[in-house]
Order: sequence, then C-alpha cells, then structure tokens
Amino acid sequence: MERPILNIKDIERKLQQGIPDSRVEVVGEEAHYGALIVSTAFEGKTRIEQHQMVYALLQEEMANQSVHALSLRTLTPAEWEKEQGAQER
Repeated sequence: MERPILNIKDIERKLQQGIPDSRVEVVGEEAHYGALIVSTAFEGKTRIEQHQMVYALLQEEMANQSVHALSLRTLTPAEWEKEQGAQER
C-alpha cells in the first residue's frame, strides 16, 4: 500500500487548527517529521499529555502511514521565552 504524501504546510495547518493560538514549526520529509509547538493549551499538562494532544490531531495520518515518525517538542509560552532567553546569552 502506497502511503499518501503530506506537505509540511498541511501538517502545520492541521496542528494550528487543532491547537488554536499556537506557534507551529514542522520539518522533515518522506513521512518522518519533527514538530515544535508552543501553546498556552499545554499549560498545566504533563509532557505526555501534551504529546497525546498532538498525536490525537494526527491520528488519521499516522494510521495511513503518511506520518510514520514524529519527533515532538511541546512548550508553553513561558518555557519558550525562558529557552530563547538562555540562547541569547
């Protein structure tokens, strides 16, 4: 079975629609992707819960193998700001 080919912009759009007010960056190709997602929706959730939110949005794409591997970095805006401040030093 040939897997459907996904465009990175399609993945970003789906994640942004599913997690409103989020910053989303996706990289990768050929069903192997990495995503950085920054959102207030992650506040008060464990990293596992954050990742489950993302996987739920891409459930169909993972089932049909158009997303075979997905590396996630999920952060709250405060975590993102702290990380950016540390990089500037």
